[in-house]
Amino acid sequence: MRVSINGAELEVEVLGDDGSEAAQAKPLLVAHHGGGGIGSMAEPRSTFGPLADRFRVLVFDARGCGRSEAVPPYSHAQWVADVDALRAWAGAERCVVAGGSYGGFIALEYALAHPDRTQAVVLRDTSPDSSNLALAYENARQQNRVEIDWEHFDRYWQGRVRSDDELKALWAELIPLYDHDPDPARAAASVEAGIYRHESHNWCFQHNMPAYDLKPRLGEVRCPVLVTVGRYDWVTPVSMSETIASLVPDGRLVVFEESGHSPQVEERDAFLATVRGFLDEAVPA
Repeated sequence: MRVSINGAELEVEVLGDDGSEAAQAKPLLVAHHGGGGIGSMAEPRSTFGPLADRFRVLVFDARGCGRSEAVPPYSHAQWVADVDALRAWAGAERCVVAGGSYGGFIALEYALAHPDRTQAVVLRDTSPDSSNLALAYENARQQNRVEIDWEHFDRYWQGRVRSDDELKALWAELIPLYDHDPDPARAAASVEAGIYRHESHNWCFQHNMPAYDLKPRLGEVRCPVLVTVGRYDWVTPVSMSETIASLVPDGRLVVFEESGHSPQVEERDAFLATVRGFLDEAVPA
């Protein structure tokens, strides 16, 4: 459905809400996709959809992403404000906020901006600051899985992409790095299924990432935080998740030993069991 949020038409789905009184009584979980201009609600729908038996699971395309309207700015502050407006639109006083990869940045910033609205945070393969980019460059140099075109690599990670088609092509070059056990057919299908928005992608790396550093404030997070990561994540390595878990007062770190950047795919059953166990404790039925 299309919902007008802070002056932009966003594509939104609410799973586990059939309009009944029982459904309305469920707690709300808002899941923010990763990827900036390459992300959409498809990933959080798949990842958190199974929790719709216990939660109303709200997934959406962020402004400038997926099928949502392109209304800048595509700043962290604006995306956080949109999450809070979606919470209010859903009629919930508080919510669980979840985010993977770039979406984890927004989930953490939401918990800091709206501590009284946040029941718990679920993170997957994310970072507390922009230092993961230097590690990603080093990991790309050390790997022998694909031959890196460094001009293309720089264009992607520095936010200098010139079109949606170019963003798709650059992503196709990078995607083999993301899984512990590469599946070329699955990767190709993922590339074709994606929706590419180069303006918001560029905004992330030109405007947002240079100033992104939440480490000095993570001690202010009041709610329980589940921090998950794949052992072989090359772009937001385990050390990033270890830093988050060490700095938030109630952080629980789980490393998935047979995964890259996407344990929700590569170790799906274990990932879902971990998230359910955490939420059963943090948000009792």
